[in-house]
Amino acid sequence: MENKKEEKQENEKSKNIAEAVEKKEDKEKTKKQEKKEIPKKDSAVVNAKNLGLSTKQSVAICKFIKGKKIERAMQELEEVTKMKRAIPMKGEIPHRKGIERGRYPIKACEVFIKLLKSLAANCNINGVEEPFIFISKADKASRPYRRFGSRKFKRTHITLEAKETKRKQETKNGKKENQIKKENKNNIKQEK
Repeated sequence: MENKKEEKQENEKSKNIAEAVEKKEDKEKTKKQEKKEIPKKDSAVVNAKNLGLSTKQSVAICKFIKGKKIERAMQELEEVTKMKRAIPMKGEIPHRKGIERGRYPIKACEVFIKLLKSLAANCNINGVEEPFIFISKADKASRPYRRFGSRKFKRTHITLEAKETKRKQETKNGKKENQIKKENKNNIKQEK
């Protein structure tokens, strides 16, 4: 009798262990499925705070890259670092080749290239296809004093946001959606 009791207890223990292993496997499968299902976002953002850059140069670069695709903006900023292209700026600045007035802010462009690489990676993770720079903004930050209080440091906040480029989809007839909407409006006006 004692052997039968011991066997029953062993069987119950082995069943409990098997059930626990199955539960763990089920939990792991559900976790993997949850990780795979990442919702697609329509934009990606990069924020940089308290950078040691000139705010004037940062604003000029932001105007220069706004509305461009990320890869093209990076190529043009690399040309600026090689002194082949100038960034247009306001103020009493000498004229450059191809534009009225401009400068070559090399260090600021290098920082912007790093930010654009980060923005491209964020677009890749968020599933943004064919991104273009929708928002590029540079703001003043609080400027701490240097040693002995004689001068202040340069400080700037930068925000870059990229969105998907919207393509006009063609329908089965080969007409674009905008053309169809215009035709529908014209038909409604004629009926009245």
